[in-house]
Amino acid sequence: MTALTLYPAIDLKDGACVRLKRGEMDQATVYSDDPAGQGRAWEAAGCSWLHVVDLNGAFAGQSMNSGAVASILRSVKVPVQLGGGLRDMAGIEHWLEAGVRRVILGSAAVKNPALVKEACRRFPGRVAVGIDARDGYVATEGWAETSELRALDLALRFEDAGVAAIIYTDIGRDGMLSGLNIEQTLDLAFQLTTPVIASGGVGSLDDLRALKEAADGNETGTGGGVIEGVIVGRALYDGRVDPAEALKLLAA
Repeated sequence: MTALTLYPAIDLKDGACVRLKRGEMDQATVYSDDPAGQGRAWEAAGCSWLHVVDLNGAFAGQSMNSGAVASILRSVKVPVQLGGGLRDMAGIEHWLEAGVRRVILGSAAVKNPALVKEACRRFPGRVAVGIDARDGYVATEGWAETSELRALDLALRFEDAGVAAIIYTDIGRDGMLSGLNIEQTLDLAFQLTTPVIASGGVGSLDDLRALKEAADGNETGTGGGVIEGVIVGRALYDGRVDPAEALKLLAA
């Protein structure tokens, strides 16, 4: 059995920490106007990574919450992975040099796969691909557009590129506290050698327990891929999931 990493989500909108429902920007709940303080809180709770997303940047195609991201990087010692608005090498280089441990490329993976492969070549182990799926099909531009590309087909394009992880989000469940789409996540991991990080829908410790059991079971299968971790947002902020209990469960 392999321990799973808990990635607390810090989603940034207009400089504040928010959570969305199904990716709708007008469905934002503000949880903190101090992103750096929130980062320190998750670090103090024992989390070994932070998952930061520039929501405005995802729609604009460029970083829009740079000040908030920089404040988080200055305030914590744990590694940070950052997504949202990273569409070119200049942006990737900027944030990796600024202290981000791993960048997440989503829309760019669909529209500019050569960029992803070049970034992986130049920055080994520091590039993840974010696959956000609506009914199994990849969404881009902050989830505003849905492509005709299936999530698995996109993931397979980068199997030999050196991607550090695939972050798989079921948009229909994101922020809804209705449970992860474990079946699709497991199916994706089973067909890949790239580690998969689950995202979207965690509402309780039972959801994390179900993922852990599925991940442990997948290791005995013929697929090479593994589920490496899970991103949790609203359930942590609302207190439905206690970080200490979640960390203990995922490490078992």
